[in-house]
Order: sequence, then C-alpha cells, then structure tokens
Amino acid sequence: MAQKQTELTQLLDFGREMPPDSRILVAMSGGVDSALTAVLLRRAGIECVGINMRTYHPTAEDVQSGRKFQTCCSPEDAGDARAVALDEDFPFYVLDLEKQFHQAVVEPFINEYLRGRTPNPCVLCNNHLKLGLLIDKARLYGCDFVATGHYARIVENTASGRMEMHRAADPGKDLTYYLFGLRQDQLRRFLCPLGGMTKPQVRELAREYGISVAEKPDSMEICFVPGNDYRKFLQKRVGEGAIAPGNIVTTDGRVVGRHEGIACYTVGQRKGLGITSAVPLYVIDILAEENLVVVGPAEQTTSPGLVCSRMNWVAIEEPTAELRTTAQIRYRHRPAACTVRPLGAGRFQVEFDDPQRSITPGQAVVFYDGESVLGGGWIDQRLS
Repeated sequence: MAQKQTELTQLLDFGREMPPDSRILVAMSGGVDSALTAVLLRRAGIECVGINMRTYHPTAEDVQSGRKFQTCCSPEDAGDARAVALDEDFPFYVLDLEKQFHQAVVEPFINEYLRGRTPNPCVLCNNHLKLGLLIDKARLYGCDFVATGHYARIVENTASGRMEMHRAADPGKDLTYYLFGLRQDQLRRFLCPLGGMTKPQVRELAREYGISVAEKPDSMEICFVPGNDYRKFLQKRVGEGAIAPGNIVTTDGRVVGRHEGIACYTVGQRKGLGITSAVPLYVIDILAEENLVVVGPAEQTTSPGLVCSRMNWVAIEEPTAELRTTAQIRYRHRPAACTVRPLGAGRFQVEFDDPQRSITPGQAVVFYDGESVLGGGWIDQRLS
C-alpha cells in the first residue's frame, strides 16, 4: 500500500514540497479532470474534502424544456461529483455561489457588451470567484491547499521566492490564459496535480481507476447562457432600449448597413452583418458612444498593438522599464513577440513585432516567457 501511495504521489504535479499531513480541498465540477484529481489524491493517502460550486440554478423554463447543460455547474454535474466522493469516502459539500456569481461574472458580462466590448467570463469566474474565493476560504473547511483539474503547472521558484505558473504538458488543454489573475498568496495554496499529464492520459487513468465520469464530455458552453446564445441572453436581461439599432459604417464614415445593437457584435466578426459587398467585410471597431459598428476589409482587422490595464504580475514584479516578451490575446491565439512599455497608473502599451488580427477590447492579454506566465491584464483599446 505504501509503495502504491508513493507511486501516485510521484505521478501528481505539486510543484513544491508538500508539508506532511496536508489536507486538500478539491474543487469538483463533475467532470473527469477534477474527479481524477480527487481520486489520485485520496488514493495517495492525502486527506481530501470535495466541494462543488453551484453558480446557476435552472429556471422553470429550463426545467420545462428538459434541456441538458453542457457546462460545469448543472445539478447533474453536482450529482456526478458527489458520486465520486461517496465512492472514495471523503466529505463533499455544495457551495451556493449564485449571488456572488451574478455580481462578479454575469453583471460585468452584460455591462461589457453594452459598452461595445467583448467580455471573457471564464477568466473572471476562475480568478475572482471560483478559485479566488475558494482559495481564500479553504481554511474554513480545515484545508491547507485547494486542488483542481485545471491543466496548468504551479511551480515554486526557490531562487526568486515567487510562485510561478507554467503551461501544462498538454498544449491543446493548457489553461494558464484563464488563470493569470491569481495573486502570489493564492498561488501558494493552489495545486494543479494534473498539469504534467495529457488529456488522453487522464482519460486512460480514469478508466483504470473505474471513475464513473471517465467518458464524460468536456464542458463547452458559457454556464449561464442557454444554448450559448449570448445575444438572446442579453436581450432578455437588459431593459428595453438598452440594445438599440444603429448604423454600420466603414472606416471612412460611409454608411453601409444597419446593426441590431452594438452588444450583438464583436471585433473580427464577419458573418451575420447583413451587408452586400464586393469584398468580405469584418467588424473593425465598435463605437459605443456613437452607437456605431465599424467595418472594413480583412487587412484593416490587424493592429500594431494595444493598451491594457488592471494587471496582475505573476513571475515578476510590475515592470518599470521596457520589457521584451510574447503576448497571447485570445485563448487559442499563438503568442506573438512584442515590446511592453509602462504608461503609468498600472497601464501598459504593447507593440507587436508583427501586426495582430482582431485585437478585442474586453479580452485578456497574457504575457509569457517561454512556458512561464509573466502576468496579464485586460485590453482597453487597440492601437491604429
């Protein structure tokens, strides 16, 4: 038994020396990743407490329609997580965060679209609600650390004294882009034990250990947006007149069509514009104060850089001088070489070596040094 526990401990990626007799709070979404995390920790002899965070309660319309949620927050997901905890014999709780979720994620999501920006609710949820809140409150459950099934590696740099966040072993599943906002004190108590594994390895281990959700599909939808139709969601949530139609114009001011409301469009969008043109047109900019959607040909979607703010620096202190690095402006974006220049008051200007397409205000920009996250923030504007 002791040998098996040692083998399992070596399989897990803690990124630091773990104190003996550590007690770990495992965030369990109901999916295979967090389930395997809990099972491996438990069978390695580590005391665990499972917790599922309920952020959305089905409405009467949801129940009547009988629709299934392909998310991480449904009642079915909570049931799947509880079943794993029962099988492995460790305590399990469901934490109702609907009110906090609405304030921290849903309201900003709505407000950003109304401002002509494109929000990223998963970044807000991970950093400020699910992980941020859970790490801050772990001791209420008698736990020293919080573990999740996120694909990332949290590593202690003994030379610098800082906790670092490195890309996961599986590049197709790496989630560091979504986690850049975690503070140093939070990272010291945060574990991603699966960070050194690939998704196929996780599936295979889940089958080997007989985990009931081994074949469960990954969550795909924004958990609070039915059918992933954010436009319909916004129209039902905001007051009459908040989403008003207006003109679609070219970059030189020529009116070429009408839009249904700026909240229904995002930078880089091509389909659904309702414009007949000799060349494909894309959304170049959204001018909220003027209620205009600006369009242009593909070459006008590129920009030499951006301005960002609300930064969190992970591997380094906040730069006070010019910094050469790479920046990722979307989850699936290939990091691009750039120069970062401080502007003061926590704002930075990013100039890319090569112009980048569809830089979108409201999205996150994350800076990397190779595999290591230097830090990140929020895009305020694209440079012209």
